[in-house]
Amino acid sequence: MPLDQIFSLSGSLAMLGWIILVLAPRRWAWLNAVPRLVIPFALSLVYAGFILAYFAESGGGYGSLEEVRQLFSLEELMLAGWVHYLAFDLMIGAVLADRMDTVGMQRTVQAPILFMTFMFGPVGVLLAFVTEGTLRLLPRHLAKA
Repeated sequence: MPLDQIFSLSGSLAMLGWIILVLAPRRWAWLNAVPRLVIPFALSLVYAGFILAYFAESGGGYGSLEEVRQLFSLEELMLAGWVHYLAFDLMIGAVLADRMDTVGMQRTVQAPILFMTFMFGPVGVLLAFVTEGTLRLLPRHLAKA
């Protein structure tokens, strides 16, 4: 299968996961498993296939910026890196959504945080932690007043 097609299919699969995560009801455990487990698992298989097939060939590694540059000079490994992001960001987004649900955060508040997680990974995680932490502390603070 051409790399562009794998790129497109991987992105579409991840987008389906994000749509489920943001818009679908979370009361159905089987549907929650799709963005949290099923899609990240499928994307991880794609990643593993590229890594196993091309990593040794690249001559790159993780020891320096130059090694990473060399690693990603192969299109197959650049695609593997992208699929890695898609899988991990979605899985982390699902965990964050579950945590935000636990503190009673409304979906309208979750949606921009999940969007930031999708687009800018760690920025979304930071926003989720700060927002969740604030909600966890707020009731205690109000109870003391």
